[in-house]
Amino acid sequence: MNLLAHTRAGAGVPVVFIHGFCESKDLWKDFIKPLTTSYSVICVDLPNFGESAAMPDATMEKMAEAVIHTLNHLKIDKCVLVGHSLGGYVGLAVAELYPERLLGLCLFHSTAFEDSPERKEGRNNAIANIQQNGVEIFVRALIPSLFSPSQKEKDHVKRSINLLIENAKNSPTENIIDTLKAMRDRKERIEVLKNVDFPILFLVGKDDAAVPLTASMAQCYLPKNAQVHIWEQVGHKGMIEVPEQSARSIARFVDDCL
Repeated sequence: MNLLAHTRAGAGVPVVFIHGFCESKDLWKDFIKPLTTSYSVICVDLPNFGESAAMPDATMEKMAEAVIHTLNHLKIDKCVLVGHSLGGYVGLAVAELYPERLLGLCLFHSTAFEDSPERKEGRNNAIANIQQNGVEIFVRALIPSLFSPSQKEKDHVKRSINLLIENAKNSPTENIIDTLKAMRDRKERIEVLKNVDFPILFLVGKDDAAVPLTASMAQCYLPKNAQVHIWEQVGHKGMIEVPEQSARSIARFVDDCL
């Protein structure tokens, strides 16, 4: 199995960041800077994204195995894992398959529920759209929709949207489609939330169109030890929309996991 491309900075308890769909480890470049003064921060590129190899027929379980393989290479026995969106799906697979490796799990705009029938159909439509029109048209429509309407006109958000599009638009078509299929076909992991012994942090945006508030609220009471932060006027990109608040929430959570 190939190692995932990754960066590592700082020292202390390992905190592993996993990006979302059509993103890469570069998503966290500025966000993690205040955290590296207290923790050893590792950011990975999931298969099919960034500098990591492609993974045909990807699944959440295969991606979780790739994360664990990379942590083994880095000699990291236990960590706090922070997963954004798709990264949270992978984090939940790690929690199911390797619970002994986690000190805590942060679901950053993510969910343990499987896709609804409507959501599955949306994935299928996205695949058809990409096959017909290409990746660039798809990501130019997708990425702005992930931000709260109240945030989109802020200069730093505009810059981030443009950068995310530039980084995603040249992704190989087959990589994007394989990952869409993996998200569409992933299983529900509500029982994982109920059964794990380590803490879970939910970071939630009230304006999140990808993971609606109702879905977040339906899962946040399930773990034995849960922390929940819900932000007004925040969509699916809290690390960009409210970076300082997000970083503080994660830092407090890491400290509580020790």
